[in-house]
Amino acid sequence: MTGFTYSLKELADQVDAQIQGDEHVVINGLSTLQDAQANQISFLANPQYRKQLAETQAGAVLLTEKDAQNYRGNCLIVADPYLAFARISHLFDPKPKAQPGIHPSAHIDDSAQIDATACIGPGVVIEADVQISANVVIGAHCFIGARSRIGADSWLAPRVTLYHDVKAGARLVIQSGAVIGGEGFGFAKHEGAWQKIAQIGGVTIGDDVEIGANTCIDRGALKDTLIGNGVKIDNQIQIAHNVEVGDHTAMAACVGISGSTKIGKHCLLAGGVGLVGHIELCDNVFVTGMTMVTHSITEPGAYSSGTAMQPAAEWKKSAVRFRQLDELSKKVRKLEKALVGDSKA
Repeated sequence: MTGFTYSLKELADQVDAQIQGDEHVVINGLSTLQDAQANQISFLANPQYRKQLAETQAGAVLLTEKDAQNYRGNCLIVADPYLAFARISHLFDPKPKAQPGIHPSAHIDDSAQIDATACIGPGVVIEADVQISANVVIGAHCFIGARSRIGADSWLAPRVTLYHDVKAGARLVIQSGAVIGGEGFGFAKHEGAWQKIAQIGGVTIGDDVEIGANTCIDRGALKDTLIGNGVKIDNQIQIAHNVEVGDHTAMAACVGISGSTKIGKHCLLAGGVGLVGHIELCDNVFVTGMTMVTHSITEPGAYSSGTAMQPAAEWKKSAVRFRQLDELSKKVRKLEKALVGDSKA
């Protein structure tokens, strides 16, 4: 129980929905079609769950106009039920509301500029010449390095680390354990040993960016690593130095992006995707899970690599055949040459 209560009419006003049924029904929570109770609202976004609509106990359901025609319960008619659900979900978010102020245990350099509406939690360290804008929340034990800037209405969960010279726009969200601006993996080999290269760039992050837990975004070697507006980055992702990510691109957990790679706008990288360095992906590229991208992609569309799951015994047979492909290819070419020779004769 979240303690939030709304009438169906109040929820309809939030998402500009048409009401079908009782506008006075009381809603105090969200749930799936299968698990919803009479005081909760649910949604139908995936057609494969349409069969659950007839059996749901939900007090109301977010539906398209087409699905609402065959539903006899209370519903809110919207163009996109999943989007409406996303907007309504914030009304029931139990996350504690931060209050403006600086906790006594925080250590803040005298040169830092902290807006009076910001909330600085326990144990936070803020170094010299940092700028914290209006309504920013810095969770407990975060570290904000020298000359970094955080835009208005941003929220950093506890234990986020921003190294020096990280510049972030408004409405930034960073989950716990993320490290932004760590030194990139840059070394020069000399006489069998590695010589470290100073990473003297920073990280620049646009507006409305979200960064997941334990994700690392390295600072640039010479110029900044760039994260565009509206980019969504899941947990445990590695973005190397001087990578550029275009506006509104999203990437799922465990993606790894090597240095100096450029990713276009509105791209989607599924879980476990890997990209080699110094390549470019154009706008509107979708890369399916566990794909290894080894060269630039210049045409929009979906791309995949690897093999899909199959029973282990079958996979072993396929693996053996895969190793035989080179020999098979040589035999085919030899046969082709023989056939061409016979045809000329």
